Amino acid sequence: MQLALGPHTFDVTHRALVMGILNRTPDSFFDAGEYWDFDDFLRKAAQLVDDGADFLDVGGVKAGPGDEVSLDEELERVVPAIEALARRFDVPISVDTWSAEVLRASIEVGAVVGNDISGFGDPDYLPVAAAAGASVIATHIRLAPRVADPDPHYDDLVGEVAEFLAERAARALDAGIPAERIVVDAGMDLGKIRPQSLALLEASDRLASLGFPLLLSASNKRFLFETLETERHQIWAGTNAAHVLGIVKGCRILRAHDVVAARRSAHIAARLLEAQAA
Repeated sequence: MQLALGPHTFDVTHRALVMGILNRTPDSFFDAGEYWDFDDFLRKAAQLVDDGADFLDVGGVKAGPGDEVSLDEELERVVPAIEALARRFDVPISVDTWSAEVLRASIEVGAVVGNDISGFGDPDYLPVAAAAGASVIATHIRLAPRVADPDPHYDDLVGEVAEFLAERAARALDAGIPAERIVVDAGMDLGKIRPQSLALLEASDRLASLGFPLLLSASNKRFLFETLETERHQIWAGTNAAHVLGIVKGCRILRAHDVVAARRSAHIAARLLEAQAA
């Protein structure tokens, strides 16, 4: 399986890529704005690249409920950041946004991936990506970003998520985006409670069978610290376990806060998959 991100092409038959998370938000669920200062943000980016990140993901609005962020504010947060990263590092850059306008502006300064947790809710998103030759990530969400969903119900969880992702991938293909530039993501914790996120992790093989690289966004997620009954910043072992299991079951991108640990998990899993294929 091949994955194209800008001018870079990766063989992800056995190898999983690591996407380093860079938040340009003062209220992110994990770092709570620790890297909000621009110099701190750039130092964090350099650390992620040095640690082995295959590409970087920059987001200016957190997924969950919070203070309103206008379009102008989101643009101000992410566009200068992406421009600075593109000048400094020779790695693909992803913009974590559900806005076609933010995607367009980000592509103009160096982004090559649109990471959209809304499932392409903005009708202009895919045309913007296609026109620029950008890759896209389609994520399952039950309602919408920024909308609380405390009691989600599914008649057939895995089937409904698989159908959603297949339909969104088909939309991307119809817009003119080639298959090697389309990624799908089950959306852990987005409209899912703990048992549902765990079930989707276990069903990664079924989602991977859709034929597109599957992204796993499990790093420090709520379903893990609820499972381990501990604090969010003490679940590194849970994140690592989820990463290895996810890769063995078909995930090929790890969206990660701790790039070193994710890189090691990906290395171990690749050896397991290669041994299995031998």
